[in-house]
Amino acid sequence: MFASAMLVFFILLVVLLIVTAAMSLKIIPQNFAGIVERLGKYRTTLTPGPHLIVPFLDRVKYRVDQREQVVSFPPQGVITEDNLTVEIDTVILYTVNNPVAATYEIVNYIEGIHQLTTTTLRNIIGGMTLEHALTSRDQINRTLSAELDAATGRWGIKVSRVELKSIDPPPTIIDAMEKQMRAERDKRAAILTAEGERQSAILSAEGQKQAAILTAEGQKQSAILTAEGEKTAAILTAQGEGRAIETVFQAIHDGNPDQKLLSYQYLQTLPKIAQGHNASTWIIPAEVTAALSTIGNVVGSIPVDGGGSHKRVDLDEPVETASTAPAETSSAVEEAIRAAKQAESPISTQDDPPTGQPPTA
Repeated sequence: MFASAMLVFFILLVVLLIVTAAMSLKIIPQNFAGIVERLGKYRTTLTPGPHLIVPFLDRVKYRVDQREQVVSFPPQGVITEDNLTVEIDTVILYTVNNPVAATYEIVNYIEGIHQLTTTTLRNIIGGMTLEHALTSRDQINRTLSAELDAATGRWGIKVSRVELKSIDPPPTIIDAMEKQMRAERDKRAAILTAEGERQSAILSAEGQKQAAILTAEGQKQSAILTAEGEKTAAILTAQGEGRAIETVFQAIHDGNPDQKLLSYQYLQTLPKIAQGHNASTWIIPAEVTAALSTIGNVVGSIPVDGGGSHKRVDLDEPVETASTAPAETSSAVEEAIRAAKQAESPISTQDDPPTGQPPTA
């Protein structure tokens, strides 16, 4: 019996020693802190690694994670300054710097951060319009982070960053904003189109201006050259006509025509006068009447000596003209000589003696 009792006692003692050793040895993981209480009172904080505590008196009450943690809160309804309700989602990054304060200063620091975020966000957004809130996310993040960090410092919490995931206006406001943005884009597109058309019109006008200037310059040079050519042609024509008149006058002067020849030339001029467009009325000079009388007298009685020139003119001799004289001038001179020859032929026929007889003195 005694042996059996000693064996049981020895077994119980071994079990007790094993349990005591297990209760005395505590291992704290990396980036964790262990809060040790002795008989319900805080005693110490265990750092990462193995530790021995007094069994049955001390115990690790809490293990606090000291890594940076991310918590996302559900959307919160917030009223803006212009009385519009928007839904805002927030994301908070925090770290537990003081495990003792985080354990004993607040029951649930996650819920505390949530409620504090909601109230602070409502205060910030309540002083902004919807447009300002939508365009000032950075300012909201900085203000909210500073407010939360100051409020959670006594809890041993360090709020490192606050982000707004989304700001959702009511559907009616979203539709109105889309219409406004569409109208703004259309306005900008119209402005850009108008600017492009304006620049195009300016460039086109500049091109037309340059083209008009060049065309005017070309027309000016062409007019100048045309005028110079007409001037030169008029001068040459006048010179040719003067030379022709001078040649005809010289030929007549050298031929010493009498009154009969001049009368005949008058008669030859009358058909040319009748060929005009306004030939319904003729103005016949007195010399023509006299010429007709002279022709009648010549036909009635052939004088022996008409008082004309006795010098024979070789009408077949070619007339030397300048190389610059026009073709019309040469034709006029030849026509005048041919007319003089025809006018002189009848008179010369009667005045000349028969062949083989000397002329009458």
